[in-house]
Amino acid sequence: MTHTDHRTLRRVLHREVAGTVGLLADEHDFRAMRRYDSFVFDDHTTYLKHMEAVLRTRALQGSHTTVALFDPEDYAEYCAETGLDPDSHTSRARFTAVLASTGPTVPYDGRPLADLLPTLIDEAVRHATWEYAAAILARLGACASCGEDLGRAAFTRASRLLVRILDAAPPGERHLVCSVSGPPETLVAVLHADDIADRMELDESEAFEFTTVLAVGLATGSPGGLVMRTSKPGSPDRIHGWRLRVHGLEPLTAGEVFDAYCTDAESGELISPESNVDYCEPPDLGEEPGPAHCH
Repeated sequence: MTHTDHRTLRRVLHREVAGTVGLLADEHDFRAMRRYDSFVFDDHTTYLKHMEAVLRTRALQGSHTTVALFDPEDYAEYCAETGLDPDSHTSRARFTAVLASTGPTVPYDGRPLADLLPTLIDEAVRHATWEYAAAILARLGACASCGEDLGRAAFTRASRLLVRILDAAPPGERHLVCSVSGPPETLVAVLHADDIADRMELDESEAFEFTTVLAVGLATGSPGGLVMRTSKPGSPDRIHGWRLRVHGLEPLTAGEVFDAYCTDAESGELISPESNVDYCEPPDLGEEPGPAHCH
């Protein structure tokens, strides 16, 4: 009886232990891991099938599991830096534990891996975008004239601008996209903000990443734009847009918003406008509180 009680208690505790699974999402990463003898899989499809079975079993046992992208190159660097043997399941487990605290993860919610993978990849892209944007702001350094941290000043301005945009937006669900062009690639950040019962609901991580990308546009003067789409039941969606400028946001006219949405970016050909959508001038954001850094 005592032995049974001990086993029952251990099963209860097992359910309270959270875990992270490092997932090889594509064939390229899978092939890179096959150079290690301790990695026993030789077929990516079979690997994913068994991984999904492990995740489902943990879920049925009541265990919480997060899924992270396992990057073989990052893993090799980690082993070189820490002196671990990369051809070891123990080393892979330790690297996965690091991913749980430093990298992008998504909780396993019972979805098939085919449906979960796009969400995980989107999360990884968001994380990489934020890291790159944050690095750009950090490299700006201090103002030679007054010593102010230029990246921090740009982030503060971007935060204030975002608050003004959300405050001035029509009620409803807001979908914002900020893009900043420049080498080596365009930075894109997305933010969802819902105005429900006069209470703003948004994801803090999304807001932080969005603000960082917006700050890069303000600080560097790189070409960019910000688009906001608001949706409310029973009304057409409303689309507003701004150009990014060093001094702030320059509103687009309704015609410019229409042209941007109804022109193919690659071919330049016209695209039919969406039904039940109004292309509008953006709301007045008022004067920016405090001057922009202009040294």
